[in-house]
Amino acid sequence: MTRDPLDILHETFGFRSFRGVQDQVVGRVLDGRNTLAVMPTGAGKSLCYQLPSLALDGTCLVVSPLIALMHDQLRAAEAVGIRAATLTSVDENREETIARFRAGELDLLYVAPERASNESFRNLLRQSKLALFAIDEAHCVSEWGHDFRPDYRLLRPLLDSFPEVPRLALTATADAHTQADILDQLGIPRDGLIVAGFDRPNIRYAITPRENTNAQVAEFIAAQQGPGIVYAQTRAGVEKLAERLGGAGRPVLPYHAGLDPAVRRRNQAAFVASEDMVIVATVAFGMGIDKPDVRFVVHAGLPKSIEGYYQETGRAGRDGDPAVAQLFWGADDFARARQRIGEVEAARQPGERARLTALGALVETAGCRRRILLRHFGEDAPETCGNCDNCLSPPSAIDASVTAQKFLSAVFRTGMMYGTGYIEGILLGQSSERSLMNGHESLSVFGIVEGDEVALVKPVARALLLRDALRTNAHGGLEFGPEARPILKGEKTLSLVLPPKRERRRRSKAGGEPNPIGDPLFEALRAKRRELAQEAQVPPYVIFHDSVLRDMAAARPRSIGELGRISGVGARKLEAYGSAFLDVIREAA
Repeated sequence: MTRDPLDILHETFGFRSFRGVQDQVVGRVLDGRNTLAVMPTGAGKSLCYQLPSLALDGTCLVVSPLIALMHDQLRAAEAVGIRAATLTSVDENREETIARFRAGELDLLYVAPERASNESFRNLLRQSKLALFAIDEAHCVSEWGHDFRPDYRLLRPLLDSFPEVPRLALTATADAHTQADILDQLGIPRDGLIVAGFDRPNIRYAITPRENTNAQVAEFIAAQQGPGIVYAQTRAGVEKLAERLGGAGRPVLPYHAGLDPAVRRRNQAAFVASEDMVIVATVAFGMGIDKPDVRFVVHAGLPKSIEGYYQETGRAGRDGDPAVAQLFWGADDFARARQRIGEVEAARQPGERARLTALGALVETAGCRRRILLRHFGEDAPETCGNCDNCLSPPSAIDASVTAQKFLSAVFRTGMMYGTGYIEGILLGQSSERSLMNGHESLSVFGIVEGDEVALVKPVARALLLRDALRTNAHGGLEFGPEARPILKGEKTLSLVLPPKRERRRRSKAGGEPNPIGDPLFEALRAKRRELAQEAQVPPYVIFHDSVLRDMAAARPRSIGELGRISGVGARKLEAYGSAFLDVIREAA
């Protein structure tokens, strides 16, 4: 090591100090110690290996799970003057990259785990000096993680082949069990674990029962500004929702594995470059995106786990500016999830059931959403956060046990053969040809619900399915689950969360400190950024984040020296873009 890390931080990245635990992680790496860093998305994980790649002699090898993610990170690294390259199946300059590596002309080399575990690649690595192994998205190595990738299991022999090269594993989503597994799988000592915390205070969490998915998502998006991601659960759902949202006056594109690869790449590139596009996608979309200015993430259905929810919502607000995570869920989501759990191998079922129970607690709570999230990852949290729907507009909770008993009785007395809608009709005394033919209008439960209790029937049905008191059979009929009898017998109560009355919101910022939209100088700086980004064929955020433009608009620097003192303006970007932005500021004076 020949250069001071703080000098590199300032000169290359434009920052005067480290954030959070970055200094601890970088310090361990520069000391040659193996490390696992668990840092929330947006906390600056990539800097923890980018900076050492400049400080240490040799090439830092970065193992990353997706080609799109590597290419995004490559653009960002090159923009600040780091000598970087990718070695992937789609790169046409592979021979040139290999020659640069052998000549010691690369600070960073990005590869996929499949290549990293290849013996011929291992031989290539012996032909030049290695400074560091960085394993990004390290939770993929753990079978306990939510995104297990078998190829990550093959990395240990490669790492052990170069015992003198330190290893740095990085992830944003790993509970205590997964952390321990990552340490074991990658040969990192227990004292090499650094956990920065999981809180993303700039994200506002909101969770709403699903009624009309398309209409609810469309209304939500109409109230938001900036680019966003909408996650649908199926390819057909992606297509349908993208078509519905496309008529809302803003660009909307679909993304899923069934699309032609060229279309998929084109849609992804358009989203990455856009400042206002909505992309509707399956959860396969996102890990490969290093886009910091996503202002909202919408789940149009239940995610697979809290870990998945945390990672997917974490794709919003990576730049630290306010963002919103909105989830719409239905009881049928939980019914389908339980059916899927029954199809997996027996050894995995307890863990999957625990994950589903944790999701149920998250969507059903009347308390702070963030507190439940953080406690799931083993982190203590205050009772309220002030930036989730329940903290901002506290709901009320009522004891709906009697209504639940009536609903369960109706399911039992009709033979556990009918769906939710039919049972609701029986309870409300709605006569139909079917109920007459079945003789169900003579049952004691027919018309047993009336008055104010009518409004509780649908949410009670949803809560019973969520809590596994009811299940749906293969024909869509309701039948008892293991939690039914305790509720029927009065041994367990059913508390129902009633959200506050919803007010229709106009188009607004995500909350907190917004970008100064409408400020002529800020808009002029954004326009210049778009122009420069098009010329360089990179996304606008690679030039500068919104926060940097915001500081420019506020400080109005008059010289290159003054501009260079703004956080996020490193030497390379100052040289490449400084004059152009100063001209915009002078014209606005």
